Amino acid sequence: MGIPVSQMWTVATYVLRQKFAGREKYPLVMMLEPLFRCNLACAGCGKIQYPAHVLKMNLSPEECFRAVDECGAPMVSIPGGEPLMHPEIDKIVAGLVARKKYIYLCTNALLLREKIDLFKPSKYLSFSVHLDGAKDEHDFSVCKEGGYDIAVDAVREAVKRGFRVTTNTTLFDGFDPNHVRKFFDEMMALGVEGMMLSPGYSYDKAPDQQHFLGRGRTRRLFRALLSNRKPEWRFNMSPLFLEFLMGKRHYKCTPWGMPTFNLFGWQKPCYLLQDGYADTFAELMESTKWEKYGTESGNPKCANCMVHSGYEASAVHENFTTWRGFFDTAKATFFHRYPDAEAMKILAEPVKPVHAQAGLVQLTIGQAAKEEVEV
Repeated sequence: MGIPVSQMWTVATYVLRQKFAGREKYPLVMMLEPLFRCNLACAGCGKIQYPAHVLKMNLSPEECFRAVDECGAPMVSIPGGEPLMHPEIDKIVAGLVARKKYIYLCTNALLLREKIDLFKPSKYLSFSVHLDGAKDEHDFSVCKEGGYDIAVDAVREAVKRGFRVTTNTTLFDGFDPNHVRKFFDEMMALGVEGMMLSPGYSYDKAPDQQHFLGRGRTRRLFRALLSNRKPEWRFNMSPLFLEFLMGKRHYKCTPWGMPTFNLFGWQKPCYLLQDGYADTFAELMESTKWEKYGTESGNPKCANCMVHSGYEASAVHENFTTWRGFFDTAKATFFHRYPDAEAMKILAEPVKPVHAQAGLVQLTIGQAAKEEVEV
């Protein structure tokens, strides 16, 4: 099991309180972006395309605490940018631990060894290390040769020191599922608590727009990855959401389930789209036209999205608020091998390596290494 019992209990009681209070829309995980700057120039991310003066900005710890208190979600994910570049990230984390929030500090781990002494192991803190599959795929995705080795070394050190460590993997079209399954083996051997997976989303400003997955190819890839599972693989995600990625379930998007607060305020409608900002969380919930988003809305920006920030909260809601969801989750927890002969055939198909595909990104690994953001 990839999620601690105390965290599952906190989430379960929180969701049930929302149900008994009659709340249809409520936050599950708050996405807190205290900065946008990063020490990588990943081909699939558009965050560092902001102007230099924006990349120099930080949210203060006090601004972070006000937003977290206002939102009230039991879990806080801290992406970026690279959070470890924030000059007061230790104060932000300490303040959230004091509030008993379950924190996922999302990091590419290039600075983790250098910064690790700023933090203390806690059941409330997990380093969520961004590793996009095996070595070659990861280094290509983040446009930094040797990035995988640095991150794995940092993971090993954090686990040794008693920190909770998870991995966060974004998958793109052209990834070899056999390589990814071997990557699962490597992460389990490192001793990580669990793995998180997501199909890539087409950020407007991302340099590479050619290799984001459509919904059909997402289901096919995740069917190959997650069927015929090894029993030792642990995932730090809702098992129903993983079945959604495999094409076994249908969910409507609940973008309010993972609201985002960053330098500009509360982002409408979600972490992936920028259709304006609200000054307060209440304004975000009341003024956003939620019906304009999600696959069913017909919004072309949402057509291929199957990302956790829109759909995992939907799965968690079903898990804790319906008997069918509860029993299906229990079944998926104890019977998680998913034998599938057709999925084995997908694994046997030849795959052209993503880093060999013509025209993938004009920015090569060597160029990206020279152009890392330094502000």
